Amino acid sequence: MPNIIIVGAGMSGLAFAVQLVRQFGHRNFEIIEKSSRIGGTWSANTYPGCGVDVVGHYYQYSFALNPNWSVKYPLQPEILQYYEDVADKYAIKKHIKFQSTVTSARWDKSSATWLVSIKNLETSDTYNCRCKIFVSAVGFLSVPNPSGIPGAASFQGPIFHTAEWDHSFDYKGKEVIVIGPCSLRSRVIPTISQGGGAVKKVTQFARSAQWVLERPNPPYSNLFQWTMRWVPLAMRTYRFAVNYYTERDFKSFLTESGAPIRKMYKDYFEAYIRRTSPEKYHEFLLPKAEIGCKRRVMDTDYLDSLHRDNVELVYKDPIAEIIETGVRTKSGRVVNADAIVLANGFQVLRPLLTLNVCGENGLTIADHWKEVSDGSASAYFGTCLSGFPNFFIMMGPNTASGHGSVTYTTECQIGFTLRVIKPILNALRAERSRLPVIGRKTDVVKLRPEAEMADINTTQERLKNLVWSTGCTSWALDPRNRRNTTMYPDFQFKYWLRSVFIPWRDFEYSTSQPTAAVIASKSPGFGSWLAASTSVAAVAYVIYQRSPLGR
Repeated sequence: MPNIIIVGAGMSGLAFAVQLVRQFGHRNFEIIEKSSRIGGTWSANTYPGCGVDVVGHYYQYSFALNPNWSVKYPLQPEILQYYEDVADKYAIKKHIKFQSTVTSARWDKSSATWLVSIKNLETSDTYNCRCKIFVSAVGFLSVPNPSGIPGAASFQGPIFHTAEWDHSFDYKGKEVIVIGPCSLRSRVIPTISQGGGAVKKVTQFARSAQWVLERPNPPYSNLFQWTMRWVPLAMRTYRFAVNYYTERDFKSFLTESGAPIRKMYKDYFEAYIRRTSPEKYHEFLLPKAEIGCKRRVMDTDYLDSLHRDNVELVYKDPIAEIIETGVRTKSGRVVNADAIVLANGFQVLRPLLTLNVCGENGLTIADHWKEVSDGSASAYFGTCLSGFPNFFIMMGPNTASGHGSVTYTTECQIGFTLRVIKPILNALRAERSRLPVIGRKTDVVKLRPEAEMADINTTQERLKNLVWSTGCTSWALDPRNRRNTTMYPDFQFKYWLRSVFIPWRDFEYSTSQPTAAVIASKSPGFGSWLAASTSVAAVAYVIYQRSPLGR
């Protein structure tokens, strides 16, 4: 029986497993993955032109630096291969159950374990498994939005989301409709509309625009790759430089002090859009929204592709319904198509709810959110929920960054989680080791409800000082109450500091075994032993909290 279950073999699930091996030599874990391979979003998203908008040397794991990136912003095949290489290096695949999903997970107080139901998608068989620690690494952008357009069932050709690209469809010489203004279309349309295998016609229907910025993607030279591989600290220095400049960009999201920066960006982006795109589309392509409200789109030749004869952008005449041969617009125009591609984004944080996780009081995560945050997604440090012992969320609510790398944030979450569960890992190691294990040992950790509420309220209060509070429309906001459920309201290095200097008083440790070597004190943190052994860290944390960085 695995004592740790991780749901998802994507970027965060893979990193969590690797760090268990690297830091603790712990291999009694199992990863439940719904697809047939690792990679998460980089396995699911295989649409033409798919790639990353973060510099590859910054997007990669800090513990698995790769000197061989071919371009500054790698494409999907290269990124997926990177994850495959990391998994092979640490022999992670033997711990993965592919083609499997978690149908439910329930905390059993009597045994202090999670009872997890797992379904094999190939055989449809369901079995139960118990674990001591349960980790959700399903991400928050993995469930595509439905089209929401009437008549989809009547269409005679294929309809698919960019995250579920139908590779059996050969788009060469065909007519294709792309629905949605999201950043995915900036890659799909340029790719399928050029070259010998281009579509006959691609028509994009969009209701709103996003700010598009210039983003060259130069290939790395052999000399650069050689330098990254052989010159000591070269990769670390380059990575630090990229991180430094991206961190500075957070200032642009500040409501008042960031206004001059956003004005500078607006002038620059507007000039680029006017210079690069057809004049007939300027009315639409120049957004009215404040820069930063919506995700800024890196231009991968999308604006230039609008000059092509086989590309049309429709924004004044929205789709009324899907018909057998294509779509009918509100004006009555019929646009025929051999296939319809949905580029309309994802259901944010929906994957977490599909796990049907029930905590110690029998409440689901959705029930919990109704009690603590008006039904909107929320979590302490984006990672923990009170009433859900030994449960941790990777890439949870309010962990996304509008300026940095999601890998950075996820590694912070993993470091935080491993520090919190270290006493449990010590106990598990003591059970299987003949040698004494040094360190506190226990088997249950709970987040205190008052700590959760304080953290959630602080996060929402700080978000009021950022651009998303200016009344704009954004995927980061819950449409029911305009609560920001997605973005982290500060520099990423502060998120890292919080992952290191943990306020132990926010957690309660206990044991389900009275005969265990040590039972945690009811005092904040781990009790007197922890207070003595971590006094230096505690003092540093207090200084940080009282400094301008912590306020």
